[in-house]
Amino acid sequence: MHVGSALFPGIAVSLLVAVTAQFLSEHYGAPAMLMALLMGLALNFLAEDGARTKAGIEYSGRTVLRLGVALLGARISVDMLTDLGGVMILLVISGVIATILFGMVAAKFFGRGWRMALLSGGAVAICGASAAMAIAAVLPKTDKSERNLAFTVMAVTVLSTVAMIAYPPLSSWFGFTPLESGVFLGGTIHDVAQVVGAGFSISPEVGETATVVKLIRVSMLAPVVLVFSLAIRAGKLDTHAPGGKRPPLLPSFVVWFLVLATLNSFGFVPASISYLAEQLSRWALLTAIAAVGIKTSLVRMMEVGGTAIGLIVVETIFLAFFVLAGVHLIG
Repeated sequence: MHVGSALFPGIAVSLLVAVTAQFLSEHYGAPAMLMALLMGLALNFLAEDGARTKAGIEYSGRTVLRLGVALLGARISVDMLTDLGGVMILLVISGVIATILFGMVAAKFFGRGWRMALLSGGAVAICGASAAMAIAAVLPKTDKSERNLAFTVMAVTVLSTVAMIAYPPLSSWFGFTPLESGVFLGGTIHDVAQVVGAGFSISPEVGETATVVKLIRVSMLAPVVLVFSLAIRAGKLDTHAPGGKRPPLLPSFVVWFLVLATLNSFGFVPASISYLAEQLSRWALLTAIAAVGIKTSLVRMMEVGGTAIGLIVVETIFLAFFVLAGVHLIG
C-alpha cells in the first residue's frame, strides 16, 4: 500500500475531530483544545492494532504536531519586546524559570517523577498544551508517555479556562493599569487563546499587551527544550527508566521555530505570511491533540491519579502569585 493512502484515513479522522472541536468552540464557547482531546479519547478504538486509521493517527500525533510548533515561530519577533520595557520582560522570563524549578521541587512532595515535573512545569510556565506537546517530544519515551501528555494537556486547558474567567476581575480588584493587567494576564494564563479572550474582555489595549507578553513566554519554548535536552543527555536526570530512549539534542521542529522567529525579527516574514503561519499552526496543533486523544485510553489516563492534578494546580497558583507580586512591586 502506498504510504500516503496508508496515512490518509488516520489523518482525516484527526482533522475531522479538530474541525468539530473548532465548531463547538466557536458556537458554544468551549476551549477547542479540550474539545479535541475529549472527543479523541472517545474514539480510542480507532488507534487499536489492526485499525486502518492507526498509522495516520500516529503520524498526526507526531509529525503534524511538530509542524504546528515550528510554525509558532513566525509570530515571534524582537520588536514585540521593546514596547514592554526591560523590567516587565525580566519578570515574565523569571516567572517561566521559577515555575519550572518550583515544579521540580513540588513533584517530589507529590510523589511524581522528573518527567511529569518537566512536562507539567513547562506546560504551565510557557504555553499550555503547545508546550506540553513540544516538551513530550524530547523526553525519553516510556509506556506512560502518551498517557501523561494527554492528562497534562487536559489539566492545563481546564485550568487555563478557569483563569480566563477568574483573572480579569482579579486584575480590576487590584486596580492594575492596562499595562499591568496585560502583563498579569499574559504572564499567568496557560494557552494563547485564553490569554486573548481574557485580555480583550477588559479592553483592546489590555488584550494587545497580554498577547505580546504571552508570545514572550512562547519564545521561551526553544531555550527551555534545549536545556531539558542537554540535562537529559548529560545524565543530570535519571534516563535509565524501563523503555526510556534518548531524545535528540534539539529536534528539527524547534530549530525551524528558531529560524522562523529570526526571519520574522529581521522583517523577512510579511504580515500576511505570519498570519497564515499562525492559522496553520493552530490547526496543526488542534489536529495533533485530537490524535493524542485518540491514541490515549481514558481508563489509562485516569490512572495518573490525583497527585498529578495537585501538582499542576499548585504550579498554576505559584505562577499567578509570582507574576502578581512582581507586577505589584514594579507598579
